[in-house]
Amino acid sequence: MNERRDGDRYHLTSEEIAAFRRDGFVHLRGVLDEEELAVIEVDYQRLIQREIPVLDKDFCDMSGEYGQPIDDFAVINVMLPRRYHPAWRGNLVERRAESIAAQLHGDGMVLDYDQLLAKPPRRPSGAFAWHQDQAYWIKTPDTRTATMWLALDDSGAENGGMHFVPGSQQERDLREHSPLSGTRDESHTLAAVLEDHDPVFQPELSRGDATIHGERVLHGSPGNPSGRWRRAYVVAYRSEATVAQERRLGFTHSHNDEARVLGQVEALDEET
Repeated sequence: MNERRDGDRYHLTSEEIAAFRRDGFVHLRGVLDEEELAVIEVDYQRLIQREIPVLDKDFCDMSGEYGQPIDDFAVINVMLPRRYHPAWRGNLVERRAESIAAQLHGDGMVLDYDQLLAKPPRRPSGAFAWHQDQAYWIKTPDTRTATMWLALDDSGAENGGMHFVPGSQQERDLREHSPLSGTRDESHTLAAVLEDHDPVFQPELSRGDATIHGERVLHGSPGNPSGRWRRAYVVAYRSEATVAQERRLGFTHSHNDEARVLGQVEALDEET
């Protein structure tokens, strides 16, 4: 029995909360046990294998351009799986993540979006570019974020696990980001420039572990040259006011949001 898990709740230590504040992320062990993971895994596989239909660009390859053949995907990305599979809404992953977000940021944190990121075996090209999540999002006054990246496979150096630049969230400005390939209409992915002096850390996650990261910490991942999968289930909790503001502008984190409501976003950026 793991005393850290208590029904819907996962208990953080004071050291873990301090690590999140200092580094911009924290590695949590055993957020889900094997029995709990097995339940999630069934529908996870149905989603990444397209047995559950996902609309247009919300099923894409995050390592390249839109429109590539599915068999060539190096980073399978499913945006908003709970939209396409409503039975997942309110599942245990969401409930545990909600409890973690409340411990890190206090009251008023709500689910903003969910996402699946799966790297098939033998895809060394499947790198996920260095980025800060805030670069993808509308600028709002309250940026509190707790994004849980749950490992469905052991994840680390061998199979393209996540890297972080600890402390990068403390920089005054976001790094400059640009589209990885062509324009945002051709490829959703943004890439930031890593500096030579940036310290890079790669946690080694066991199946059922998770990292929690904030909106400004630099992170990314290399390709997966190994013979095994690297699957992750992401749920992001943000402030209720921020999520409400996004939705008023039509921003849902879907890759199918029309023109990413750019005109309205630019107007909001000027106001804030």
